[in-house]
Amino acid sequence: MTIQISIYVLGLLIALALLFDFMNGFHDAANAIATVVSTGVLKPQTAVAMAATFNFVAIFIFHQLTVATTVGKGTIDPTVVDQYVIFGALMGAIFWNLFTWYYGIPSSSSHALIGGLVGAAVAKSGTGALVAGGLWKTVAFIVISPLLGFIFGSIMMLIVSWVFVRSTPRKVDKWFRRLQLFSAAAYSLGHGGNDAQKTIGIIWMLLIAAGYSNVADQMPPLWVIISCYTAISFGTLFGGWRIVKTMGQKITKLKPVGGFCAETGGAITLFLSTALGIPVSTTHTITGAIVGVGSAQKMSAVRWGVAGNIVWAWIFTIPASAFVAAIAWWIGHHIM
Repeated sequence: MTIQISIYVLGLLIALALLFDFMNGFHDAANAIATVVSTGVLKPQTAVAMAATFNFVAIFIFHQLTVATTVGKGTIDPTVVDQYVIFGALMGAIFWNLFTWYYGIPSSSSHALIGGLVGAAVAKSGTGALVAGGLWKTVAFIVISPLLGFIFGSIMMLIVSWVFVRSTPRKVDKWFRRLQLFSAAAYSLGHGGNDAQKTIGIIWMLLIAAGYSNVADQMPPLWVIISCYTAISFGTLFGGWRIVKTMGQKITKLKPVGGFCAETGGAITLFLSTALGIPVSTTHTITGAIVGVGSAQKMSAVRWGVAGNIVWAWIFTIPASAFVAAIAWWIGHHIM
C-alpha cells in the first residue's frame, strides 16, 4: 500500500536519516580509530581521515546490500511503514546516540536504529508488525558479534605471540606499528560496509512506502547508496572523541601488536556479518576484540568493571531507543 506523503516531508525524513547516518559515523568513529590512536601509531587527525576514506571506499567492496535488505524488509512489516514510523524510529535512534555520546558510553548506533524501528512499529500496529526472523537474528548477534570479536582477537594475539616469540619487543613494536595501518583500514572498511547499509535500508523502506521505489527492486537508487556512504564518512571525519579514551585505554592497555590483533579480529567479524546480511554493532565487535586481546595476555589485564558498564549500555539500547521512538511516533502525528 502506497502512503500519501508530500515531497517536503519526504525530503525532511531523508535529511533526518542522513543526519542519523552522519551521527553514526561521528559516534562510532572511536571504534575504528581508538586502538590506532591510543597505541600512538597515528595522530587523531590522520586516523580519522584514514577511517573516513575507507568508510567510503567500502562502497566499492560491498556490492551486495544484504544488510540494507535486512533493515529495509526484514525487521518490521513493510506495510506498516509510513512517515510517522520512520520519524519515530530515527528520533529514537538519534536521541540514544546523543545521550551515549555525551556520557562517553560506547553504545550501538545499529541497535539504536533497530530499537527505534521496533518502538515506532509497535506503537502503530502492535507486536504483529515485527518480523520475528530478522529481529531474532539481530538480537542474537548482540551476544554473537562481541563473542566472535573476542575469539578472533584472542586467537590473533596467540598466533602473533607464537610467531614472534623469539623477536625482541622493539622489533615487534616496529613491525606492528606498520601492520596496524592495514588492520585499521580493514576495520574501517567493515564499519562503512555494515553501518552505511542500515541507513540505506531506512531510506529504501521509506521510498517503497511512498511509491518512489518498487518493493521487488533488488537495489535502492544509486543516489541513496552514495549519499549514505558519504554521510557516514563525514561523520567519521568529525569523530566522537569522548568515546576514544574508553575504547582505547580504559578497557585494557594496548600496544601496537594488541591494536593490530583487535582490529583484525573485529574486521573479520564485520566482513562475515555483512556477507550474511546481519546488521551488527561495530561497538560490540571491537569491544569484544579488545577484551579478547587483553585476556589472551592475562585476565587481570582487562578492566572488567569498565567492560561490565559497557555491556549494561548494550542491554538498554534497544528498549531505550524503542521507548523514545514510540513517543516520537505519537508526536509525529501532531506535527507532520
